[in-house]
Amino acid sequence: MENMDEALTLLAIGMIMVFLILTLVVVVGNLVIGITNRYIRETLTPVKGGDRGKSIQPRKLAAIAAVVDVITRGKGRVDTIEKR
Repeated sequence: MENMDEALTLLAIGMIMVFLILTLVVVVGNLVIGITNRYIRETLTPVKGGDRGKSIQPRKLAAIAAVVDVITRGKGRVDTIEKR
């Protein structure tokens, strides 16, 4: 019976440690993402679309960026725009 108690204790300690480490990974990851998004901002520039080489009109680019900003409540941004 003593071996069973020791095994269950080790199991509980191991599961608690895994939970704590995964929680730490999630918290640190969210912290890094928040700091990165707050202090490193890129400006939007017209992106060339497809093989034609035409750039996207600035008004359309601004509209797309505004829609993404509203839908994501300021947390999202447009990196690239491709025509298909």
